[in-house]
Amino acid sequence: MARYTDAVCRLCRREGMKLFLKGARCYTKKCAFERRATPPGQHGVRRRKMSEFGVQLREKQKIRRVYSVMERQFKGYFDEAESRPGVTGENLLRLLETRLDNVVFRMGFSSSRAQARQLVAHGHFAVNGRTATIASMQLHPGDRVEVRESHRDREPFKLARETMRSASVPEWLSVDAADLRGTVAAAPRRDQMPADLNEHLVVEYYSR
Repeated sequence: MARYTDAVCRLCRREGMKLFLKGARCYTKKCAFERRATPPGQHGVRRRKMSEFGVQLREKQKIRRVYSVMERQFKGYFDEAESRPGVTGENLLRLLETRLDNVVFRMGFSSSRAQARQLVAHGHFAVNGRTATIASMQLHPGDRVEVRESHRDREPFKLARETMRSASVPEWLSVDAADLRGTVAAAPRRDQMPADLNEHLVVEYYSR
């Protein structure tokens, strides 16, 4: 399972915005982006105006990094989105949003997608009653995600049970915090997915 292993704070600095890759730490003064918002590498160099291609590339990289997806896998998602009926950009975001690790994060079982990916890989979750360990597993309306009964007393889920009560959950998901389970109620609409992601630029990037 390929994954990014370098410092994740430099990714936020490179994109010029918080990507919230470290969960709760990103909301505190310890956040590296708060302390140093300049791009990584040599500083003080005046950057020229970004080209149209550069804008498209940066948006593609930003979306890929938000969902912690490697380049080849991201291109695979785009190809699948393009082959489906409907708007390609919306299909792409929908495929990323309905990954198991993202659903676990959106339901409030973890503080970040990275933690969600680790919890899934360690076999803490079951989908429709069967243990699931593949973070990229695609979920569909009606699928039920729950913490396995034998794992519910572990520390991450004791904390999650408390934070989930006040957490904001997208409308396309339903969550039962007391029983540590949730359901994909429907496929997410565009207005229920992150508004700060410009999927049209990604479509333009791959359409060159």
